[in-house]
Amino acid sequence: MRIHHTIRAAIGPVLLLAGAAAAAAGAAGTAQAAGADFQYIGQDDKPHAVPARPGCYPAEGGSSRGVVNQTGLKAALYRDEGCKGQPVAYVLPRTSAPVSAYFASVRLSG
Repeated sequence: MRIHHTIRAAIGPVLLLAGAAAAAAGAAGTAQAAGADFQYIGQDDKPHAVPARPGCYPAEGGSSRGVVNQTGLKAALYRDEGCKGQPVAYVLPRTSAPVSAYFASVRLSG
């Protein structure tokens, strides 16, 4: 029962991101949505995205919820800004994952 509850709780943010991505694609056009394939729900309960290219990016709004990584890059999530310290989590390319640890920055790398 506890595992089922955990999985169900994790699916909510991922589905929310998928719905937000679909809405953004419809509203902003496919070309613009295609450039933001790493998305997450911030602590402000809003969807956020970072460019789908290698580099370190701030996680505006902070996060400790679901992440969708539709890039071909591995994402390392950091508690500190500027991708400093040890990553608190990794999200593999083309996967979605619940994230329980707070992160303030994300590094995408090949």
